[in-house]
Amino acid sequence: MVRDYWRLSAAPFDGTLEPATFYAGAPQEEALARLEWLVEERQRFALVVGPEGCGKSHLCAVAIRRLGGLGAETALLSLRGLAPGDWIEMLLERLPLDAASRAETVRPWQKLENRLRENTLMERTTALVFDDIDRAPADAVDGIMRLIGAAEPRFARVAVVATATATGAAALPGGLRDRAAVRVELTPWDARDVTGFLARALGRVGGRSDIFSADAAATLARFAGGVPRTVARLAHLALAAAAGDGLEHIDAATVERAWRELTPAAPVTGIEAGTDDGADPVVTPRVRVVRRLWGGS
Repeated sequence: MVRDYWRLSAAPFDGTLEPATFYAGAPQEEALARLEWLVEERQRFALVVGPEGCGKSHLCAVAIRRLGGLGAETALLSLRGLAPGDWIEMLLERLPLDAASRAETVRPWQKLENRLRENTLMERTTALVFDDIDRAPADAVDGIMRLIGAAEPRFARVAVVATATATGAAALPGGLRDRAAVRVELTPWDARDVTGFLARALGRVGGRSDIFSADAAATLARFAGGVPRTVARLAHLALAAAAGDGLEHIDAATVERAWRELTPAAPVTGIEAGTDDGADPVVTPRVRVVRRLWGGS
């Protein structure tokens, strides 16, 4: 019903991690520029840090494409929930080994080293992206530390990217954190990024870019705190609520109602108390500015 009402070809805010649904706000653009710098400058390790819901996993899915475009051989592995001993076999499954290499009767680590050596001899970077390293079993963390710290020539063209929350990153071994050539702080979107995301997501599925009014977009950004996952969930609920009410545009009141449905016990942040004379409360959107420090302007 919602898709038919707004004449959409697909759900615009379905939360999938496909590269086609990725929106590069200012934090994402800066993060990708730093990861490209990591590969171009033949550095060994980057640590991407951000809160839950800020798009670390989605960034990983796009990063392997960006780094592959620079000529690197890439592999992406989520470490969340893996049992001890599983990570290296799963990593090998994601690398383009030929049948003979896969059939070799050698230890998995030796197979990995053989592939790294081949790529190094071909002057090709091997870019390994590990999502949720703060949820990884200890043997995976130890293996990744060897990948980024070993001095043997076969490791010379390895670039490792790992993601974690700030709390999780603080709990990682100091020897791992200290080896990061770059630490990427993935911060929430500001109001401009949220507005851009809404317009792009709707346009991708044939929707009008003005379905959300300017006030609605600002309200959504404020209530969601700029967290991409929450922005998408709240936008999805607001679309349904406005369709149910037969509205032509989504206004701020509809967004607030959707927010109450999403988090009924949550306080409204970024809104100051009303004045004694009954005037409307003053709304001050919280905007974070992220500078693009790496790559082009």
